[in-house]
Amino acid sequence: MGALVTFRDVTLGYDRHPAVHHLNGVVEAGALLAVIGPNGAGKSTLLRGIAGVLKPLAGVIDLDGLDHRDIAYLPQSADIDRTFPIAVFDFVGTGLWRATGFFGGIAKAARDKILAAIAAVGLNGFENRPIGTLSGGQMQRMLFARVLLQDARLIVLDEPFNAIDAKTTADLLALVKRWNTEGRTVLAALHDLDMVRNNFPETLLLARGPVEWGPTAEALTPDNLMVAMRMCEAFDDSAAACAVDPRSRAA
Repeated sequence: MGALVTFRDVTLGYDRHPAVHHLNGVVEAGALLAVIGPNGAGKSTLLRGIAGVLKPLAGVIDLDGLDHRDIAYLPQSADIDRTFPIAVFDFVGTGLWRATGFFGGIAKAARDKILAAIAAVGLNGFENRPIGTLSGGQMQRMLFARVLLQDARLIVLDEPFNAIDAKTTADLLALVKRWNTEGRTVLAALHDLDMVRNNFPETLLLARGPVEWGPTAEALTPDNLMVAMRMCEAFDDSAAACAVDPRSRAA
């Protein structure tokens, strides 16, 4: 189907210190790709770079003409301010901002879409609940409902199944597979090896730098996993800051 995301010698980091470096590769349109690696491997950093939240220090992320506004990005639930006074209905409705604008009114058709998305993730009756009252699983369902509304070609999920119950995991994993069968490209940062082996045909094994990228069975070998662990353990956070390439961009 052709490349949707292309990494050309990409380095991403914070305060000019690399967290992911020298990444090259292609995500084909319609791929279902897991990004996996030890803690501190740079998985969240990579997804932030794809979503446009973080600009590369060097290299290029080519999105094949896709605008960052056309990417559905689901951050870790820990990144959501649960104290913000907003109800589930209004939070999910932010998935329509591209169509309605930040200050646009919500017409009946939009309201129906929001309610349908809430129902699709099993949160009927929670529309008026403040987000701060939700459990971990309910919060993830709400985040998935917002992604549903965005109707994006590229979906980027950061630890979408972390610390939630088995029923919620199964429901949301089924939604991920549905998106993929619809031809959408899905990238997910994950830590559960069995889940990846059973559900994701392609894997990028990351340890600050790429260890292996390809079919999951070939990427997640014991030898590759050991290399990834050693690479992360050997990484020096006090290393000198890297120069910022003024030509670097996410296109």
